Amino acid sequence: MADGTTFPGLKAPAGVSDADKAAIAAAIDEQELVDLALTLGNIPSPARHEKAAGDFVYDWMAKEGFAPRKVGATPTRNNIIGTFGGKGPGKNLLFTAHLDTESPTFDPDHDRYKYSAETLANPEWQTCWLEDGVLRGFPIANDRGPMSCFLIAAKALKTAGIDLSGRMYLTACPGEIGPEPIEELRGVEYLGKDIGAHYMFNHGGIAPDYAIAAEGCDFGLTWVGSGYSVFRIQIRGQGIFTPLLTHPETIAGHTNPIYKIPAVIEALHEWCKSFEAASRYESAGGVSNPKSQIAAVRAGVPHEFGAGTEIANLYLEVGLNPRQRACDIQHALEDMLREKGIGGVEIEAMVVRHGAEADAGEVAPLVAAVDAATRLTLGRPVERAAPVYSSMWRDHNVFNRQGVPAITTGFKRWRPSPKDLVDSALIYALTALAVCGRAPVAGKTSAARPVYGDNPFGSA
Repeated sequence: MADGTTFPGLKAPAGVSDADKAAIAAAIDEQELVDLALTLGNIPSPARHEKAAGDFVYDWMAKEGFAPRKVGATPTRNNIIGTFGGKGPGKNLLFTAHLDTESPTFDPDHDRYKYSAETLANPEWQTCWLEDGVLRGFPIANDRGPMSCFLIAAKALKTAGIDLSGRMYLTACPGEIGPEPIEELRGVEYLGKDIGAHYMFNHGGIAPDYAIAAEGCDFGLTWVGSGYSVFRIQIRGQGIFTPLLTHPETIAGHTNPIYKIPAVIEALHEWCKSFEAASRYESAGGVSNPKSQIAAVRAGVPHEFGAGTEIANLYLEVGLNPRQRACDIQHALEDMLREKGIGGVEIEAMVVRHGAEADAGEVAPLVAAVDAATRLTLGRPVERAAPVYSSMWRDHNVFNRQGVPAITTGFKRWRPSPKDLVDSALIYALTALAVCGRAPVAGKTSAARPVYGDNPFGSA
């Protein structure tokens, strides 16, 4: 699923050839790649429980000679960082994918308030398998399938005897999906993105020129990434001892704030529709269509009844295109409630993750490299990814916000075939070669980067 937009006329930092494709393709073992994806995908790794999957990646990198390191904000939630190449003056390209997979928490006291029994019983939450020629399971789709592809890409380059001039960073991060500390679920234990790629960027000993968030994009790419925010909309009222309560004629006159929830929800519903219509953002790198909806409701304490409650909370999730900021959303929500005449409401931003977008000129060499790799592998140019992939958070946001041009790209998002994985690994390997360049042949010297001049860091 791509939108048909291509990227003609761009030039990659280094060239790749049919001979490169043949050598690397011959070094990719389809069965090994599928086995790696299934083995890694079948290690349970819901958010906050990524240690076993991270340890597996570390051991695999160590066995294959990629000198891995563990860099973590906590002992059980490490970023795994391996390196290949770095033998000359080429550009550095970082690949990242996340270890956590969307799933219930498997804490029954939480899950029963969000999921039906049938949903909880879905085996694809934490297990993966090959069936009818396609790979099934959420961990394959998001995100250990793409992770396996760039791991095998690095191994294929090594097996083919192609060393890289620049560095190819191989990274596996916790916390991309979440969670987020909110209300009583607070502290380091509930951190998500802060201890993943963001922590790795600042403390991981990495210095990429470009970055790729390896995720399913149906072989398209985008350098646009959306953010998100969660607003607590607190409705206040008065608790009255139930035996003393006199029911008003309408719910609008009730002192219990729970009775005010319908009016607030109706107002939010209308606001969400207009917000979404006005928030579409398009650039050369992708389309962002932010969405919004109420994520949760909390009101009262069920085991401490007798006087209703004085507080009712709605939690509104609002997507953010790369140009939107949470402060503007808060102002808009407050203005809307005032115009509706709904008082006694306080709005607070509980979570804010702003989106990002690479500079089109700065990211162009990376896009050209993916395009060249896609043409060699699939026989067609790479296309801009469908809007859904630029309307969500992915970790290319981390790098673009830090000034490192980054994209997200990868295989067929849902039900990929073994061939899809092989094609994706080949594209990743050819992209790394086109960005990092081939390492100098032993005994020959190459021109070093200039230290002074108009462009002291070399050209793209």
